[in-house]
Order: sequence, then structure tokens, then C-alpha cells
Amino acid sequence: KTSLATNIAFNVAKARLDHNRRGRSDDEKPEGGIVAFFSLEMSAEQLATRLLSDAADIEAYRIRTGDIRKDEYQILVDKSQELHALPLHIDETGGISIDHLMARARRLQRTHGLDLLIIDYLQLITASARKSEGRVQEVSEITQNLKSLAKELRVPVIALSQLSRQVETRENKRPQLSDLRESGSIEQDADIVLFVYREHYYAMMQKPDEKNVEATLEWVQRTGRIEREAEVFISKQRHGSTGDVKLSFDGKFTRFGNLEQRYD
Repeated sequence: KTSLATNIAFNVAKARLDHNRRGRSDDEKPEGGIVAFFSLEMSAEQLATRLLSDAADIEAYRIRTGDIRKDEYQILVDKSQELHALPLHIDETGGISIDHLMARARRLQRTHGLDLLIIDYLQLITASARKSEGRVQEVSEITQNLKSLAKELRVPVIALSQLSRQVETRENKRPQLSDLRESGSIEQDADIVLFVYREHYYAMMQKPDEKNVEATLEWVQRTGRIEREAEVFISKQRHGSTGDVKLSFDGKFTRFGNLEQRYD
């Protein structure tokens, strides 16, 4: 979920940067937007490493360990300068309260402008200081506040959420609305609910006994075929239709993209 959200944030911010650099006229509608990314789980450094890996086409683990060739080092320098110029603001405050998050979003809109707000992830936000009536009530308060914030600032808010462990026990691993943790308020308040699904993730857990050569060969072929595929399920859309979208996924760079369709 973080990978997809990071890809969205990067592409929205880059589209705005490219638009500004082209020097279009004032009456033209700007492309992309200014993005705020509240990363409650990962540090800003970890998130920046992912972005740099994607932009430079160099695996993140090699950047972390310093396993970089001389020619790649210059690429990293150039791409890091480009990333620095992106209208992408990362807040890495852990365990931030909903009140502080809303205040920072309002301040960012006043000072720099704001077109998209992303939160990774919902369950790590804390409720207000008043006495809580339980975690379900806390999440309900948080989702209601995020919905009102989206209306107040007139920007889309993407809030990532954990899934319950029920999906792990089912034969069909495809996520559904009931899998959302503390799902009542999340499902009710969200205008759109998207689920990310990669069949390859679960297929890797079903490796047959190597003594069964035929089954192993079939498993290798199947996992190889679906390794770079992902799906996004639109399970709820208040103002449109539901369905699924097939995407490509490159695990080396945690990058989602358009899936090349083959027609025989």
C-alpha cells in the first residue's frame, strides 16, 4: 500500500514540477499538484530512498548499502536534485493526533498550497485528547475528521488502512470491504475504497514439494507469469462504478505502472 501511495505522490508532484518548468500561461489549468505525505510508519529517509530508487532505476537495497557504481553515483546526484525540487512535503511525525494533522495540513495550504493529502496509515493516527470510548470510536472520529478536512481544504485525502487477518485464513485471498480493520466507519465515510492485490505474493507461499517435478514446473511457470502483475479493486465508489484495474509491478523498485496488454 505504501508503494502505490508513494508512486501516486511522486507522479502528482512531478507533473506539477514539469508544468511549472514549461512556463505555461496563467490562465491554463495547472497539471499535477502540491502533495503532503504524512508518513507515520516510515521515516522520511526511508521514503526518500524509495523515491530515489524509482527515479534513478537503482535498487533501493543498493542505495542503502552503498553498492553503487561510479556512473550510477552521478545519476543519483542528478535525481536527488530533481526530487528536492518536487512540491512534495513529507511529515514523518509518528503517532500524530488527528487534531495536529489537520492543523499542519491547514498551515501547509496557507503557506505553500495543497492539492493532495496522503496518510500512511490510518490506524497510526491517534484520536483527540478527550477520553476514548474504544478503538472503533477513535477510528470513527478520525475518518469523520478526515472527511471534513477534505471538504474544508477542497483537496482529495488518500488514507491508507491495514486489513484484518481474516484475508489470510480464506482460500480466496482477494480483499473485500469487510477486511478493513475497524471497517464500519472507514467503509461508511470513504467516497472511494481501493484494494491492492498481488496474486504472486500468495502464490510464492504455495510452493509444492520439489519431489513433485510436474507440480513444481507448473508452479515456476505460473509465478513467473504473474510476478510483474498487480490489481487494484475499486470496491466502493460513491460517484461512479466499481471494478478492477490491472497494473504492472516491479518489485526491485516498488513501482506500479501501466500493464502492457497482449491481444492474441
